[in-house]
Amino acid sequence: MKELQPLNENVLLEITEEFTETKTASGIIIPDSAKEKPQMARVVALGNIENPGVSAGDVVIYKKYSGTEMKFEGKDYLFVPYADLLAKIVETEAI
Repeated sequence: MKELQPLNENVLLEITEEFTETKTASGIIIPDSAKEKPQMARVVALGNIENPGVSAGDVVIYKKYSGTEMKFEGKDYLFVPYADLLAKIVETEAI
């Protein structure tokens, strides 16, 4: 079995349709050619990062034009520098 393992201070993110908008607020379907590149993805693996604030499985927001995209075994991935992660999505309880 093969797996991707990021080196240095890089993070491997999996890009899925789960984070891509397919409709506008008014219900208009957005074609693939007009969709913006998503800025949210799920962390798959971390390189050599001291005291990381994220772990595998976390959903993060990253800088818009960051990273290197690649396909590996039929899935879309993105390698981004750890410094280009902007936020982690966390669940909170409603008040």
